[in-house]
Amino acid sequence: MKDGVVLSVCEKPSFETSEILEVSDDVYSTKQMELAKFISLYYICSLGDALSLMMAFKSYTQIKSTTNSEETYESKIILSDKQEKALEFLQEQKVGLLFGDTGSGKTEIYMKYFEQMIAQGKRSIFLMPEISLTPQMGLRLKEHFGESVVMWHSKLTPKQKRVALEKIHSGEAKIIAGPRSALFLPIKELGLIVVDEEHDDSYKSSSRPRYNARDIAIYMGKLYGVNVVLGSATPSLTSYVKFPHIRLKGGHFSSQKKFVYEKSIETLSPLILSSLEKTLQASEQSIVFLPTRANFKYLICQDCGHTYECAFCSVGLSIHQKSRAMKCHYCNYTQAIPQICSECQSPNLTSSRLGTAEAVKNISEELVNARVEQFDRDVITTSAKLKKALKRFNDKESDILVGTQMLSKGHDYHGVTLAVVMGMDNMLNMGDYRAREKALSSLIQVSGRSGRKKDALVLVQSFNESFFSAYLDKYELFLEEEKGYREGLYPPYKKLCRILFSHKNGAKAQEEMRKMQDALSAFSDVEIVGFGKCGVERVANKYRFEILLRSDKSTSIIRAVNATKVTLAEIDMDPIEFG
Repeated sequence: MKDGVVLSVCEKPSFETSEILEVSDDVYSTKQMELAKFISLYYICSLGDALSLMMAFKSYTQIKSTTNSEETYESKIILSDKQEKALEFLQEQKVGLLFGDTGSGKTEIYMKYFEQMIAQGKRSIFLMPEISLTPQMGLRLKEHFGESVVMWHSKLTPKQKRVALEKIHSGEAKIIAGPRSALFLPIKELGLIVVDEEHDDSYKSSSRPRYNARDIAIYMGKLYGVNVVLGSATPSLTSYVKFPHIRLKGGHFSSQKKFVYEKSIETLSPLILSSLEKTLQASEQSIVFLPTRANFKYLICQDCGHTYECAFCSVGLSIHQKSRAMKCHYCNYTQAIPQICSECQSPNLTSSRLGTAEAVKNISEELVNARVEQFDRDVITTSAKLKKALKRFNDKESDILVGTQMLSKGHDYHGVTLAVVMGMDNMLNMGDYRAREKALSSLIQVSGRSGRKKDALVLVQSFNESFFSAYLDKYELFLEEEKGYREGLYPPYKKLCRILFSHKNGAKAQEEMRKMQDALSAFSDVEIVGFGKCGVERVANKYRFEILLRSDKSTSIIRAVNATKVTLAEIDMDPIEFG
C-alpha cells in the first residue's frame, strides 16, 4: 500500500491502474502546495520529496481562517529602551536581523513580539537549531506562556507528537518552537517567524531535499505576508549583507572576560591543566571545547606510517576506548582497536587529534577530585539526557563539561569562570570559503557561555592570536572586511551549487560526472569552478565525485542543471559542506 497526493482530477486513463483503497481527510493548504513547488523548483528535487516535509491539515475546514479570541498576558517582560528600540525596528522590517551580543536580551525581545502576536490572535513559529533545542528555552517559554507553547522535535515520543499536533490543529498552540521541521506543521493564522542563531549550519538539511530552513523561513515570510526575525550574536555574512539589521551591544552581565592565547597544537597542556585545577580549587566551573568526538581521531603506525581508515569510507577511524572500538563517524562502521600494525606488525601505534572522550579521561586522571562530564552526541543522545546533564552542571553536581559544538549552542551555564577552547587552527584551515567566519563565530559563541556571574578566563589554543584578537569584540568589523574577500567569488555575491555523484562502481560515478560536466560547459552564464573526486572519496562503500558550479543568479544554475541532469546527480543548492 502506498500513500499518494491528489494534485488534480483527470479522465480515467486507457492503461490499467491500481485501485484507490482509502481516501483520507488529510489535505494540504494552497500555501503549503506553493511552498512545496518552490522547494521542488529551487532545490531541484521532486514535488514528492518536497511534500514529504509537510504535515497536512486534518480537513478542509481546518485550513479556513478562524477569528481567534484575542488573548493578553499579564506581561512580566520589561524591555530596556535599547530593547524597545530594537523591537520597533524589527516590527517595521519584512525581514530584520537582530545582531545582539550574547546576553544582550534577544530572547526577551522575541517573547515580547510573541505576546503582541497572541494579542492579535496570531501564531508564531520559533525556530532553533536542532541541537540547541534546549530544555532551558522551553522552560522559559512555558513559564511565561503556559500551555500555549508547543515544543516540536524529532525526539518526541509518538504520544507527545499526537498531543502536540492536537494542540496545533485545535489552535490552542500559539507558539510552535522547534528545529527545521517546525516550519512545515499545519499552522493557521501565522503572524511571525523567528529564526534564532540564524548562522547555525544545522538549519541546512544534509539529505534530499537539501533545503536551508533559514532561507525557507524567509520565503514563507513573503508567501504568508508575515514578518521574519533573524537573530544571532555572530550573524552569517549572507544575512548581514542582505537584510537591514539593528545592533544590540553588551549584555546584562557586569563581569569581565580575559583572553589568553597559547601557541600550541591541540593538547591538554600544563597551562590548561593548571588553569582547570585553580578553577576547581576556587569551587568554580569550567567548560572545555574540542571539535572532535571520541578519544582520538586517527591511529597511525610510527614505523611504517600506515593509517587506519574505514573499510567503506575514505576517512580515518575515530578511537572509542569505552567500547574498545574504532568507529567511522560517516557510516558507523566499527572494528576492534588493533594492538599491532596490520602492515608491518610493529607495536608502535600512536594516535593523533585529541577527542572529547580522551580529554575527559586525561583530565579525570590529572584532577582526581574533579567531576568531569562528556557533552557531545556520543553521550547526549536524547532530550532527557541533555536536560539532566545541564541540570547537574547548573546544580554544581559536575565541575567540568568537555564537549564539541553542542557546548556553544545557546545553553545557559550560570557559574562558568574558565572556558578552554581547542582546535581553532584546524577550523581556520578547513577547505571552506567560510572557514574564517566559522572559526571566529565558534570562539565567540563558546566564550559567550562563560563569565555570566563572575569574571572569567578564556584560554585559546592557537597560533593565530592576531586574527582572533583583532575581531573578538568587533564582529561587525570582521563582516565588513570579509565582504572584500568574498565579493565576485562567493556568497552572498555569487550563487553556488554542488552536484554529487555516488556509486559502488567508481568508474560509473566518474562517467556520470563527466557526462554532466560536458553538457554544463555549454552554459556560458554558469561557471564550473571545479570537478573530480570528493574530499572524502568513499562513504558507505560508494565512490563519490562532484562538480561545483558558480553563477550570478540561482535561476541560471537551475536552468543549466535541469537541462543537463543525469540519473546519479544529487543536487545541493547553496552548499555549506565542502569536505
